[in-house]
Amino acid sequence: MTERYERHRQAWTYDVIQKLHLLATKGMSLKAIAKALVRSEESTKNRAKQDKLKIQKMR
Repeated sequence: MTERYERHRQAWTYDVIQKLHLLATKGMSLKAIAKALVRSEESTKNRAKQDKLKIQKMR
């Protein structure tokens, strides 16, 4: 069963984008960042790519 996300199709706010940048610079994984932001991994990955952020791969 797929997870349901509260922020489905909602715009990225300035605060959420800042949190994304912070978590990405700390070296967190995509899955952890998505869970912290209550967003899907796909949405998080797309936003990070748009902002030219590097997200660590799981080891």
